[in-house]
Amino acid sequence: MEAYRDQYASLFRGGRDVVLIAVDSDPAEAQAAWARDGEFPFLFASDPDAAVAKSYGAARSRNLFVVDPEGRIAWRAAPFREVDPTAYEELAAAIAEVVPDGSGSGR
Repeated sequence: MEAYRDQYASLFRGGRDVVLIAVDSDPAEAQAAWARDGEFPFLFASDPDAAVAKSYGAARSRNLFVVDPEGRIAWRAAPFREVDPTAYEELAAAIAEVVPDGSGSGR
């Protein structure tokens, strides 16, 4: 999560036209404390019975989804390779495809 936090401004456009929600099975209170202590600028959601994870086929590994404005999954990394720098380049490209910034460069 620290990598997402540290790249939030550039990768997730500081929340402009991009919403990042981290979903985990930990209780909401634990996530709130962790988010506050880690100064995470994005949303956390608790999924204690893994209902959300199961509905997206993501119950067993760290997955990352880019969902388009119509609510469709536009890109999926299953699992997301958080230690691989190219994974963030792929994620940035997927976000740019879904929410272009209008500059013509896609970023």
